[in-house]
Amino acid sequence: MNKPSYPHPIIAREGWPFLAGIVLVSIAVSFWSGAASIPLWIISIFVLQFFRDPARVAPEGEFNVLSPADGRIVAVEEVRDTYADRDSLKISVFMNVFNVHSNRAPVDGSVVSINYFAGQFFNASLDKASLENERNATVLRTKQGHIVTAVQVAGLVAKRILCYAKPGDSLYAGQRYGFIRFGSRVDVYLPPGSRPRVAIGDKVHATSTVLAELPESPAQTQE
Repeated sequence: MNKPSYPHPIIAREGWPFLAGIVLVSIAVSFWSGAASIPLWIISIFVLQFFRDPARVAPEGEFNVLSPADGRIVAVEEVRDTYADRDSLKISVFMNVFNVHSNRAPVDGSVVSINYFAGQFFNASLDKASLENERNATVLRTKQGHIVTAVQVAGLVAKRILCYAKPGDSLYAGQRYGFIRFGSRVDVYLPPGSRPRVAIGDKVHATSTVLAELPESPAQTQE
């Protein structure tokens, strides 16, 4: 097991303005009426838990694909990866509003491309969300030559996808590279021959859960 470098506070910086705002309002209302402030303090607790961003321990394994997000597996299927133009194994992680929404890189690799697509805001647990919702696709190439695509997909109430990686960047497995606000999913497209380690319905945790193992020879799986 290893603990990837994670130089971030336990509360995601994306949440600081929201948390500061609701706490200040809660304090102000408390001076006027303690009873009236109770709903606001409940909202403050919700905002605090939504933007938590803990460091995680990653399992050892050269060919491991780590979960890029907390949540529940809603798809494990063979599909066409339109972002990298190849056949692939897709594994999808659905995040509800109670999950950690910080996104982590699934593998060690260099960023080949990043493409943003405007779209709808269907419930992210639906299959059509993968291709019809607002989304941001990050294509990675591992040092062994595998292509892994991680797609951040906005959900029913998610209105902001944040991605901090850029083409040419080198990411390590478990590195924080983005954030999606308020309910969403992440689709991971893997080369054919990858061996899934999860099933539909499984609960997973970013970095600490292995979604799949890549094939040892990428040359045999690429078109």
